[in-house]
Amino acid sequence: MLLKYGFPLLLISVATASPVLAQTSPDQPKGVVELFTSQGCASCPPADAALQKMIEKGDVIGLSFHVDYWNYLGWNDSLSSKENTERQYGYARALGRNGVYTPQAVLNGRDHAKGADSKAIYSKLEEFSSSGKGLVVPVQSSLVNDEIEINIGAGQGKADIVVAYFNQQQMVDVTRGENKGRKISYWHSVYDVQTVGMWNGEAMKVNLPASVLGKAKKGGCAVLLQTANETGDPSAIIGASILMNEAK
Repeated sequence: MLLKYGFPLLLISVATASPVLAQTSPDQPKGVVELFTSQGCASCPPADAALQKMIEKGDVIGLSFHVDYWNYLGWNDSLSSKENTERQYGYARALGRNGVYTPQAVLNGRDHAKGADSKAIYSKLEEFSSSGKGLVVPVQSSLVNDEIEINIGAGQGKADIVVAYFNQQQMVDVTRGENKGRKISYWHSVYDVQTVGMWNGEAMKVNLPASVLGKAKKGGCAVLLQTANETGDPSAIIGASILMNEAK
C-alpha cells in the first residue's frame, strides 16, 4: 500500500534492565535490510516471512519497522510506532521519493525494493558490495563484563553510531482489518532507536551498559554506522553488527 508523506525523523531513548548478551553478528553480512511493514496491510505477510528467512539464513542484518499509518483501517498494529513511521518518511526524503508504502525494504539506507522480493533485495546488496557501497567499515559488538563494547574500524567520512533495539520473534493474532483471522510471526521488530555517538573516520570504541536491552524479553540490538543527509534524514549505512540477548 502507498501513502504520501510529510514527517521529520525522530530518534528515541532506551529503557533499562540487565540481560546477558552474546555476539551473533555474521562475520561479513551482505548488508542491512530494514522492512517497513504493518499488521493491517494485506500485502505485508509475504514480506514478513521473507525477512524471517533472511534472518534465519544469517547473511544479512534484518530489522522490522512497524508503521502506524494504516492503523485507521480497523486494526491497530500492536508493534507500530510513530517513530518507525518517521524513520520511513526520512528515508523517503533522502531517496527523493514523494511517498511511502508497505511492505518496503530499505537496503543499506541507499535504495529500496518490494519487501517480499528476496531476489531483488539480494541483487541490490550484491551490487552495493561490488561497487564499494556495501558495509565497508568493520563494526564489532560484544559483551565485555557488564558492558556492550562496540568497536568501529577506520574508514572515510563521518557517520552516526545508531543502535536499534528489537524483539527476536513475536506471534500476533490479528482479529480485525485486512489480515483478519491470521496469526502472523514477526521477527526483529524494532521498538527503540538511539544515536549513541559519532564516528569521524578514525578507529574508535563505544561502551554501553548491558542493561540497555531491558525492555526485550528476548531480543537484541543492531549497531548501524549510518550517515545522514544535509537535513538530518537517515542515509547510507556503511557498517553494522548485531547482538542477541541470550538471557533465559
